[in-house]
Amino acid sequence: MNDPMDYPGIKSWAEEWGGRVDYLDYVKDHGNLGMMVAFSRIFWPRFVEVDGCVLWDRAYEESNFKAWSESLSGDVRKIEATLNQLRVWQMVDSDDVEEDWQAQDFFAACVAKTWGAALAAEFPRRIFDVRVIGSEDGPIVTFSSGVV
Repeated sequence: MNDPMDYPGIKSWAEEWGGRVDYLDYVKDHGNLGMMVAFSRIFWPRFVEVDGCVLWDRAYEESNFKAWSESLSGDVRKIEATLNQLRVWQMVDSDDVEEDWQAQDFFAACVAKTWGAALAAEFPRRIFDVRVIGSEDGPIVTFSSGVV
């Protein structure tokens, strides 16, 4: 999937309107301002720096960080990769059908691109490895410090 209009739910909705509408109209009809604001933070997150690690602010909790830091012997890349995870399937219900798997992959790829841009904007002197990892449950977006 490379276009939101390829998703069956959006496509059929647009067809009901005679094809004169698109994904922006779909958002206007099905979404609300609160959802858009929440999505803006998903696509352009805030980050915190702790002991050399860059972490998605939502993933940071002091005691959890300390436990993982100890467990992973302070390895920054491993700590970051472990904590900085967005599991797409946990955000929204979907069916076990090809179209939904493709939609999750599309969403994850978009998040990975924007996270890469957000990290580059906030930390221009650092390199990050932003990636989508496949799992049996669906895609996971993650990032860690890259190799210099």
